[in-house]
Amino acid sequence: MALPPLLTLQNMQLTFGTTPLLTGADLTVNPRDRVCLVGRNGSGKSTLLKMAAGLVEADEGERFVKPGTTLRYLPQEPDLSGYATIRDYVEDGLEGADQAYRIPYLLESLGLSGDESPENLSGGEGRRAALARTLAPEPDVLMLDEPTNHLDLPAIEWLEEELMGMSSALVLISHDRRFLERLSRRTVWMDRGQTRDLDQGFGAFEDWRDRLIEEEELEQHKLGRQIAREQHWIVHGVSGRRKRNVRRVKELADLRKTHKEHRSVQGGMSATVVDAKKSGKSVVRMENVSKGFDGRTIVDDFSIKINRGERIGVIGPNGSGKTTLLKLIMGKLEADMGRIDLGTNLEPLIIDQKRESLNPEWTLKEALTDGGSDTVVVGGESVHVVRYMKDFLFAPEQQRTPLHVLSGGERGRLQLARGLRHPSNLLVLDEPTNDLDLETLDLLQELVADYNGTVLIVSHDRDFLDRTVTRAVGYEGDGHWQVYAGGYSDMVAQRGDGVTARHALDKASKTASKKSGASKSSADEAPASAPKLSYKHKFRLEQLPKEIAAAEARITAMTEKMGDPDYFTRDPDGFMATSEALAEVQDKLDTLELEWLELSEMQAGAAS
Repeated sequence: MALPPLLTLQNMQLTFGTTPLLTGADLTVNPRDRVCLVGRNGSGKSTLLKMAAGLVEADEGERFVKPGTTLRYLPQEPDLSGYATIRDYVEDGLEGADQAYRIPYLLESLGLSGDESPENLSGGEGRRAALARTLAPEPDVLMLDEPTNHLDLPAIEWLEEELMGMSSALVLISHDRRFLERLSRRTVWMDRGQTRDLDQGFGAFEDWRDRLIEEEELEQHKLGRQIAREQHWIVHGVSGRRKRNVRRVKELADLRKTHKEHRSVQGGMSATVVDAKKSGKSVVRMENVSKGFDGRTIVDDFSIKINRGERIGVIGPNGSGKTTLLKLIMGKLEADMGRIDLGTNLEPLIIDQKRESLNPEWTLKEALTDGGSDTVVVGGESVHVVRYMKDFLFAPEQQRTPLHVLSGGERGRLQLARGLRHPSNLLVLDEPTNDLDLETLDLLQELVADYNGTVLIVSHDRDFLDRTVTRAVGYEGDGHWQVYAGGYSDMVAQRGDGVTARHALDKASKTASKKSGASKSSADEAPASAPKLSYKHKFRLEQLPKEIAAAEARITAMTEKMGDPDYFTRDPDGFMATSEALAEVQDKLDTLELEWLELSEMQAGAAS
């Protein structure tokens, strides 16, 4: 017997001014649910989540929370003001029987000490503190609004694993496809003020959505043809009749009203890139480049050659020096050592998604026209500002809207609109995916694919990197960067693991350097040959991939089994046994992967 839902929203309606935002949205959250809310920017996802959290009151509709249910909500822009330290902020989120034992673990896992002052935090550090506050109580229902924004890859991947291991029901809003695919088992589509429910995870959503849109367009086409037939009957019916069929006349009026009031799915952006003259075939050549600040090496002996038309992704944790490396590649910084040769005819365009160049007091029209005129100059041609706004999904009435009231996604689209006015042959995208909805991300991917010049991308979005870049420059720790063929997944396959936090990588690099130094001293005293693989080692190296695959399959099966919302209620002992077995298999997998890595290094050493 299924348990009653923890949280229910029925027929939620809300209007801002004269524009209806929600016109009958529903949401049901069951125990151990994994629900993702998806939809265009401005479709009402965040508003519905705030209604679920009890922070926004609807004009109409009913909200029911099962008695005794605990809720926690992570906002997009958390407010840490009024607290002396992050630890005070996190502890203040605990209530009643909540225990504080998880706080040190969460802070350490998120790279925080707890002693930091909220006044001096970066956007990413503020998000980490808010995550710790939200996750600490382990609530019955956990609601997260864009939790991966401003987080680096180590934090995103840690958060994925943490959420997968929690028993809380999860309601999630995110633009990160990989994040949604791993965590969701139900998808709720916010569309034109209402919700549509898919009883599958996000991986099945886009095909399902496209089918619904096609079916809707077909129904509208049929309705249009029916109206045309009825109109023909009204005008050209039996000429002898002086009195028309009143019922059919009324039905025709109803059909016309239905057809007229139908709200079509909002179209996509129609932005294009203005091409400049071609650059030289060689865009940049770096040879043995090193750069450091305040005694810390940011880039150590790095070499790369980038040719025209390549798409290069720069991947690393926060604090690794991605921006410094990017400035070196573009010639904005001088190297301490090594040589940097820039190509000819370079016209770079930098789209900075941190939006530091946007004055919050500007209106949308002023931001697009760099003043108050009615036209935008796009590639040397004048375009009316309202037409250009529509290309980026802004309504005409928004032209006098101050930038500080725009949503994060709208500010992201605005930054794209401002940047794409100018011709370029070197496109630099610094964290371009923050706050953009999935449809806008699709357009951005198409822009990158169709761009005639060279593209440099700094991003923590694994799916976006896989879809766009041809080579990845990954941070290896202690100032070392390595070039890999392909995107993020290709880099992980080649290196054997994902991105690790900078402090952990640098510590590991220093430890490895000490060991290397000790080995070198021993080698000076008595030269030693590289170890050779025995038959036993070769046999293990052949068998390990099979054992690793088997362990991964067991983990997937047990994770799916535990994902059943009724499993714990139906068989609590079996659930606990499966949980313990899952932990054992995960430990075994770590051991197998470490053994494979060590034997692979031995094989490489023997071959050299």
